[in-house]
Amino acid sequence: MTAFELTIRARRTITPEGMGGGVIAVDRGRIVAVEPVDSPLWSRGAQRVDLDDDEVLLPGLVDSHVHVNDPGRTEWEGFATATMAAAAGGVTTIVDMPLNSIPPTVDVDALQVKRKTAELQSYVDVGFWGGAVPGNVADLRPLHEAGVYGFKCFLVHSGVDEFPPLDARQMLEAMREIASFDGLLLVHAEDHNAIRRAPEPRGVSYEAFLRSRPRRAENLAVAKVIELARRTKCRVHILHVSCSDVLPMIAFAARDGVAITAETCPHYLTFSAEEIPDGATQYKCCPPVREQRNRELLWEGLRDGVLGLVVSDHSPSTADLKCLSTGDFGAAWGGISSLQIGLPAVWTEAGARGFSLPEVVRWMCQAPAEQTGMRRKGRIAVGADADFCVFAPDQPYLVDPNRLLHRNPITPYTGRRLTGVVRETWLAGSRIDLSAKPRGRLLNRGDA
Repeated sequence: MTAFELTIRARRTITPEGMGGGVIAVDRGRIVAVEPVDSPLWSRGAQRVDLDDDEVLLPGLVDSHVHVNDPGRTEWEGFATATMAAAAGGVTTIVDMPLNSIPPTVDVDALQVKRKTAELQSYVDVGFWGGAVPGNVADLRPLHEAGVYGFKCFLVHSGVDEFPPLDARQMLEAMREIASFDGLLLVHAEDHNAIRRAPEPRGVSYEAFLRSRPRRAENLAVAKVIELARRTKCRVHILHVSCSDVLPMIAFAARDGVAITAETCPHYLTFSAEEIPDGATQYKCCPPVREQRNRELLWEGLRDGVLGLVVSDHSPSTADLKCLSTGDFGAAWGGISSLQIGLPAVWTEAGARGFSLPEVVRWMCQAPAEQTGMRRKGRIAVGADADFCVFAPDQPYLVDPNRLLHRNPITPYTGRRLTGVVRETWLAGSRIDLSAKPRGRLLNRGDA
């Protein structure tokens, strides 16, 4: 007699308790039972899936830092292509940033435009961040009530004129308003004045580009965020940490009662400035990839728990904007596309440093879900959404841009040999079929 729509048996399954064999039962898109691998529960599924011995069942990844750019800059990326790439990389939930779309998500009307655009073309579940920009303090609470997960701001030019940065006074005003409804402020933490005083980036030299985004820019900005968060009691999150100097500052602030968290990204954990050739603008991002010693200290930040999340900051553009033909770091768009390959990239580097796959799952599944308040995402447990990634952690993977599904397959990972392959991705108890009709849901804060 069948009792469940689906049962999955895996010799290795990662749950909040760690890695072990298991049988997972699914009904109506949710996990309804998790039993030992020898449980007779498996035979009671109307659909039964038995994973191969070299496969591990992970929760679907949650990537809370994705620039889809749709509408307005769909030639850079769109919801169809971004979510196809996400699904191919084991990501079952993304949270879209409020820029570089036009209009940016800085009021409820713009949010509705974004949601209408994403509807019916998303292969994975999609949530939305709002934006905090000069003059929109009155829009923050309505956006919160409309379901955004929090608000992103910049302290330096964002790269697009329609999403301007906040100065210290404006950030203080935004924090006070966001704290009044216990919201979350995400901060691109680079100091405007420090960058203005640095040498301008010109030409093909990566070293010159690195000098144009100095470490002190991150240090000063994080210090300012901590100071204002302490004053306002606003919850804050530091985006894409690239500079290891800020880790002791964040750790001390958290111990001192400041509600602060921080993330980093696969490219900061994989690459180092010493290996980036001059003119290789596919590596350009802001803040920049820094030195090898700095990279190792970011790994220690993950080990210590100061950095809690690893998310992509998928920030694509068209090939011409990356200035690949001239190699001009000053003129090139700053952003790295890695939505599809984040898991194998992080696992390759993590395994080389003695980290376990359950730790990677905590950084890339559980912690992003917790940060956004998604109670049913990022874990294999009773009551959670039946979102899964079937991962072969020992299989070699050569990054071929011709197999990347985001709209413009430009990436510094081209030709890189990684370890680990995503073989299947499941959403709400069904395999994602990229040749079929998209069935991802649009999420509001508190939905999942």
